[in-house]
Amino acid sequence: MQRTVEHKVKAKITYARYGEVFFVSTFHQFDVEYVTKLLAQFEKEGLITRIAKGVYVKAKKTRFGVVYPSAFELVTEIAKRDKAIVFPTGETAANRLGFSTQVPMNACFITSGTPRTLKLGNRTVTLKHGVPRNFAYKGKLMPELVQALRSIGEDNITESVEKRVAQLLSATPETETIEHDLLLAPVWVRQIIKRNLKTDTDNE
Repeated sequence: MQRTVEHKVKAKITYARYGEVFFVSTFHQFDVEYVTKLLAQFEKEGLITRIAKGVYVKAKKTRFGVVYPSAFELVTEIAKRDKAIVFPTGETAANRLGFSTQVPMNACFITSGTPRTLKLGNRTVTLKHGVPRNFAYKGKLMPELVQALRSIGEDNITESVEKRVAQLLSATPETETIEHDLLLAPVWVRQIIKRNLKTDTDNE
């Protein structure tokens, strides 16, 4: 029986795409304690890489080093498992939305789930617990955009920042949720977003 379970778990990992994330709960149909031992064993064999307690990834090994999934892909998978909301904050949000080209060594995210720290090679991924207001947004762009602008700071808003805001709002129109979400943003952020919103009359 155990040999059969080992074969099934190993086969799932072997045929998975590189970058796929695995948890003990991925194999919920089997005994938790035994799966935990198997994942630890497969890590020693080099089949998967442990990045936090109970979190493993199938990382691609090349002659240049280990290739991990992006921080965003990783936290998205964790959020799915935990049935949590997660989005980038600080410099991570600014980089992801194109306000900055510099990838922060410490990627930071806000989560409605469990706070934790993960290691992706030489990078750190931090999941911080956020206040309920952060998760009251109905759109997907708005919470990230608010976090990115707060990271940049009110006194550092330039013409190029405003242009990027306009591009993001145009590319991801959230017409059904924008009015609700604007009320959750700081006043100065709300003003920036409002003046860069294209209305129906702008297109006539």
